[in-house]
Amino acid sequence: MPTNFELKAVVSSSVLAEQQARRLKARRVGTLRQIDTYYRVPRGRLKVREINSKRAELIYYHRSNTQSSRYSDYHIVKFPSALEANKFCAQLFKTLVVVRKRRILYLYQNARIHIDRVSGLGSFVEFEILVTKGKPQARKLMQNLIAAFGIQKKSIIGTSYSDLLLRKK
Repeated sequence: MPTNFELKAVVSSSVLAEQQARRLKARRVGTLRQIDTYYRVPRGRLKVREINSKRAELIYYHRSNTQSSRYSDYHIVKFPSALEANKFCAQLFKTLVVVRKRRILYLYQNARIHIDRVSGLGSFVEFEILVTKGKPQARKLMQNLIAAFGIQKKSIIGTSYSDLLLRKK
């Protein structure tokens, strides 16, 4: 399974977060409308992600819920449609929660910078560093991103959007 080094934080302004991504000369890939349907599974997390009403991915991942940067092991399977993927998962598991978000995606070195507006939760920035050049490089890049975006420890979120929505209910 591939591994990411991740961090998620609340931001007061997605506009300011985008300005910082541009200052870094990160490459803007585009805006993604995502609907993530999470399923109750015995270990890890399983979700179907619908992207821009066009494509779908079945994503399984496992990571600790810690209020800091953390490693995440994941696996992605492409599906022809979200409808088919959700039909498949619904036969095996109970639906846990649905997360709807608008994600602005930037790429910087081996990192994905997500500037998210999540329905019912607010604005966030998320860094996902693909661990391809070793863990020390991933940690250094994460430290640089945290500093560049001015992320404060109190704004770091240790759980997924699904957990935050479930707590809100």
